[in-house]
Amino acid sequence: MNALELHGNGAVPNASIPSDRGEANADATNRRGRVRPMERADIAAISKLFNCIFRNDDREGSPEFHSYLDTAFFSSPLYAPEYGSILHENSAGRIDSAVLSVPMQFWVGERKLTGRLLCAFMADGKPGAIGAAHLARTLRAKRQDFIFSDNASPVSADHWEAGGGHILPIQSLEWRRVLRPFASAAERLCAVMPALRPTPFKLFAGPLDGLARRLVASFTPTAESGYRVEPASFEEFRQQAEILLKRFSVRPVWSAEEFSWLISLAGKNTACGSLNCRKILDRNGETVGLVLYFGQPKRIARVLNVICLEGRERQVIEQMLAFFDSEGYCEARGTAQPFLMKALMRQRQLTFKHSGYFCFATRYSEIVTAALNDDIYVGGLASERWSNLVAGF
Repeated sequence: MNALELHGNGAVPNASIPSDRGEANADATNRRGRVRPMERADIAAISKLFNCIFRNDDREGSPEFHSYLDTAFFSSPLYAPEYGSILHENSAGRIDSAVLSVPMQFWVGERKLTGRLLCAFMADGKPGAIGAAHLARTLRAKRQDFIFSDNASPVSADHWEAGGGHILPIQSLEWRRVLRPFASAAERLCAVMPALRPTPFKLFAGPLDGLARRLVASFTPTAESGYRVEPASFEEFRQQAEILLKRFSVRPVWSAEEFSWLISLAGKNTACGSLNCRKILDRNGETVGLVLYFGQPKRIARVLNVICLEGRERQVIEQMLAFFDSEGYCEARGTAQPFLMKALMRQRQLTFKHSGYFCFATRYSEIVTAALNDDIYVGGLASERWSNLVAGF
């Protein structure tokens, strides 16, 4: 039996070899274990590995977590084993490392390509080191159509580059615009110390913010007159994105079926608030931009995606932030994008924070060229920002 090697476009058998070498190769493979696609039957083991690595808890995941893993990693309309998650089994048949991934379709010029969003790279300490190395070799750029991740650690980012991948510095930043400084500080403190959330100390933030905003005018965003913000449907966002994102040679396809699935899954991320969509209209009533975001009343607006008509970036950012302010949010956050940087940097009380490396790997030179020349649109719904793995479990 020939061993299988996973490639970006599927599992293909190695070339045939003489029988004596084949037996030696099989023995070595048995000792090292094997890399294979993740199956639904692996969910219990994967949930336990996830909890052990990311939650310091060696218990198996809850039924709700099992259901989410099944939905997120097996129910996509683009799912096929060659585009799904992969894992490593050691010689005893135990899963010691895994990479969770979601297929996502992109335009590359005039053709469609199915890429993979890598959501979590897990290895069970020293016992999983060999398996992790095998998975890393499987994910080398020369074997992949297009893979990417937006939350890689420094060590993981080094592995991406060693395997022929690249880092997108701007997309590795999160912008944060403070609207109400005391409420914002309270939110950040509660994120570090969740036990403080039920306490009443946040009640003092309101009066203090009122004073701060009277003394420091820059906490209140200003926006050009004549524009307005209105509710928009998710389908309206999708249709407009198809038009407005054509300025990028590499961009998400977001077919009706895939987009609906992503929106449904993002809606489960209630820890970040409710999922909303707004459109920005100019003086003539024409749509010049749309915003997809999670909102929690009086807390943080977490922007997934901002799309806009080329040349209207400043007006769209201004209107978006003025709207968030009018809705009572204490802060707005989102992933930095090269085409939005000039508009964002005009904002006062806005800072940038490194929140994880945005890495990608591909065997196609046109994707590399596009990415390094800021001719790519990724992030938000075309990244892990919508996932409930980060905050919900």
